[in-house]
Amino acid sequence: MGAGSVRAQVRTSDGWPVRNAVLTLTDLSGRQVDRVVADEDGAVASAPLPPGNYTAIVTAAGHAPVARTAMVGESSDASLGVVALARLGGRALPEPGPWTIDPVHSSIGLVARHLGLSSIRGRFGEFGGRIDVAQPFERSRAHAVIKAASIDTGNRTRDDHLRSADFLEVEQHPTIEFRSRVLSAAGEDAWTLDGELTVRGRTRPVRLAMTYLGVGPDPWGGTRAAFAATTELHRDDFGITFNQVLQAGIDAIGATVRVELDIQAVQGETLPW
Repeated sequence: MGAGSVRAQVRTSDGWPVRNAVLTLTDLSGRQVDRVVADEDGAVASAPLPPGNYTAIVTAAGHAPVARTAMVGESSDASLGVVALARLGGRALPEPGPWTIDPVHSSIGLVARHLGLSSIRGRFGEFGGRIDVAQPFERSRAHAVIKAASIDTGNRTRDDHLRSADFLEVEQHPTIEFRSRVLSAAGEDAWTLDGELTVRGRTRPVRLAMTYLGVGPDPWGGTRAAFAATTELHRDDFGITFNQVLQAGIDAIGATVRVELDIQAVQGETLPW
């Protein structure tokens, strides 16, 4: 007896691919027979299945699920064609176009473990960037540049050390740069932002867990959108390996750094001041 696969192209309601959509198949008894993930182009195909009728459920974070009946024939595939997923409810998204990051009302914070006990917090005081909002929102892109020497942990001696060749090496690498690559829905008002971060001349992939906080007017006659995001970086990925080992075998500085972002962006290519 032959076998066929269940295939589909998963798209947003605007016609764009939904990467990492999930196709789940159950037989007539309700037993799950396969579960596969769509590729970057939204294409998904099951393993070969015995002929018969199946229930196909297509899901993706941040989108409403869709159920279809798939009929697999002998030695023939069952094509679901284009499966369009509607975005779930949430805050109204920013209008397409350029949005400029407002550093006065934004923050880039850092949290690192110290002595294996407590945390040291810091921030970068000088940065800027732009968000290009697209339609659909998943096609949006972000670019930010941070002045490395603007690191501030509230201790001048520590900050001077962080600017040195042991850490950020700001004389040779005065800026830290982020460029986004892929934006994916992860739930209502929740998104995953994949991009590349360049520190000390080394570029590495990073993934940010982002929450969209909404859009509204500001006191200067403009429109603002707000986002919060977090990620965790490994210092040695960027060649920052300096450390001191205490007698108990505990590193003085943790191997990872948590980054906490609170961003406001103003609609347009310039700030209102």
